[in-house]
Amino acid sequence: MTDLLSKFDPLIHERETLLATGVKDPFSLVMEEVISPTVAICEGRETILLGTYNYMGMTFDDDVRQAGLKALEEFGSGTTGSRVLNGTYSLHRDCEEALKEFYDMDHAMVFSTGYQANLGIISTLAGKGDYVILDIDSHASIYDGCAMGNAEIVAFRHNDVEALEKRLKRLPPEAGKLVVLEGVYSMLGDVAPLKEMVRICKENGAMVLVDEAHSMGFIGENGRGVCEAQGVIDDVDFIIGTFSKSVGTVGGFCVSNHPKTEILRLVCRPYVFTASLPPSVMATASTSIRKLMHSGNKRAHLWENSKKLHQGLRDLGFTLGTPEAQSAIIAVIMPDLEKGAMMWQALLAEGLYVNLARPPATPANMTLLRCSLCAEHTSEQVDQILGMFEAAGKAVGAI
Repeated sequence: MTDLLSKFDPLIHERETLLATGVKDPFSLVMEEVISPTVAICEGRETILLGTYNYMGMTFDDDVRQAGLKALEEFGSGTTGSRVLNGTYSLHRDCEEALKEFYDMDHAMVFSTGYQANLGIISTLAGKGDYVILDIDSHASIYDGCAMGNAEIVAFRHNDVEALEKRLKRLPPEAGKLVVLEGVYSMLGDVAPLKEMVRICKENGAMVLVDEAHSMGFIGENGRGVCEAQGVIDDVDFIIGTFSKSVGTVGGFCVSNHPKTEILRLVCRPYVFTASLPPSVMATASTSIRKLMHSGNKRAHLWENSKKLHQGLRDLGFTLGTPEAQSAIIAVIMPDLEKGAMMWQALLAEGLYVNLARPPATPANMTLLRCSLCAEHTSEQVDQILGMFEAAGKAVGAI
């Protein structure tokens, strides 16, 4: 019998070799207690959270929590059904109304996760004989959506406007074309040049989908993402997002002004064949989304945090993923996995949690420590974080 897990032997060996050095497993941390959006108890000690994607700190917002408790009491713990059967409650529709208000768009669909939103919309829009043109550093959910739809995948160099244009011009003019972009890329925290890219897509007859998972709620005057910040929100065909970041709960969505969007509810398999989100989750999401519409002060503070941390880490001598702060994500580049794991453990010992990211999730096979700032981090906490990075960096020889 062929052992179907043998294909993972190199990864098993890499993990065993890493743990043999004495470092803890950076991918199995347990949080014993979560105190706030920025602090938790990890391994028995108070730890500052800098790797949670809780960008706007909505997980402990009083209004959000109360809405969830009320819905849990009134509607029960779950729907036990798909959105097209018994799984659409008034709260699901209300959440979609909140999304339409937030984006000022005509249509909104809520999915059970952001991953499923990409999987469902991309695979439904682009099928056999169509082309999906995407940035080579696209998220796994985007690649999986392409594979599920059986479309031809055409990748171009990361954030390269000229490469995108060349790929589009080589394709048959009569073919169906969907260009999938991301507002903020989750590993390095860099922003896409959407203004130029969307123009090129339209000139070449391609529809455009933008994943704003890491920018919704924070970037743009109203928090609508990079599309809003770069003035192309009315030119893109579909925007995908998630509730598990700035919104502070779980779920995914697609918003659009396309007049035929509603038919997707009947033909999108991950929407049709998945149980809908619990009503308590819908209530928390709706409340959070509506509050994010009026969170300009929190967005401004998060930008202050991001710029301060980025400059401070550069001044300490760390190599960062972007030349300046472009989002709430700051990537600290490590020379290799072993050094990265040592640095991750040293930071945890200092009382700071960050994400250790490794190939193949990272671009260019790099290892990095991914820092995700929150609007609830105080300026004093950012100072503490910089002190922790300095102490840990010197302890492991990273600076």
